[in-house]
Amino acid sequence: MIEARGLTKRYGRVLAVDALSFDVRPGVVTGFLGPNGSGKSTTMRMMLGLDAPDRGTVRVGGRRYRELGWPLREVGALLETNAFHPGRSARAHLAALAASNDISAARVDEVLRLTGLHSAARRRAGKFSLGMAQRLGIAGALLGDPGVLLLDEPVNGLDPEGIRWIRELMKSLAAEGRIVFVSSHLISEMALTADRLIVIGAGQLLADTSVAELSARSASLEDAFLELTSGSTEFRGAGGARRPGDRPSAGQRPDGYPRYPTKGKTL
Repeated sequence: MIEARGLTKRYGRVLAVDALSFDVRPGVVTGFLGPNGSGKSTTMRMMLGLDAPDRGTVRVGGRRYRELGWPLREVGALLETNAFHPGRSARAHLAALAASNDISAARVDEVLRLTGLHSAARRRAGKFSLGMAQRLGIAGALLGDPGVLLLDEPVNGLDPEGIRWIRELMKSLAAEGRIVFVSSHLISEMALTADRLIVIGAGQLLADTSVAELSARSASLEDAFLELTSGSTEFRGAGGARRPGDRPSAGQRPDGYPRYPTKGKTL
């Protein structure tokens, strides 16, 4: 189990994460949701020891990440799509990761096949498309056959076939009793993939519930999420808050978007 207790992180005057506590249990896919700027990435970085919390702790199986003897064998993570040397081949990148954690070369070939990259194994990773780079990141997360997976926006850049593949993969890994913790901004995808949801806003816990329970609060999971996070949305389109019948304010077009000088040109 992952146990986060009172996680707090401040960057200067910005309080990114505010006394955040939650548990992530094995056997289910847990979605990690929140508006832009809500603290999701900072929280995941603290879970992996990449950022030190100002206060609080996070433990995986009772230990902090830095206390793990062979981290890749226990926790697999995808936080950044292009976390590789662009001049290395996919196989060379994975082989270097494997060597650092005493993982066999045979496992490198296994994850290349699993992620659909076997035919591109000798190509330079810097030439990969966004979707292929994402698959390479997922391969790195799976390399140590870990019991815990932390994935930040894993469907980013994948085509429809790839999205279905990663969705089914996450479900199958959870069914094996692993912890699968997935950060995403795609509410519709979480409705199809996740069993439980941890929702944060402005660095604070807003909900720790099942998908079914949150969906039952409104007409759809998306509506329930938007209602839940309405008070903690940092970035909002100019027209997003207007209601039918509202008069546009000064500096707005009738559709709610800002007026810009056009210098006689038609927008």
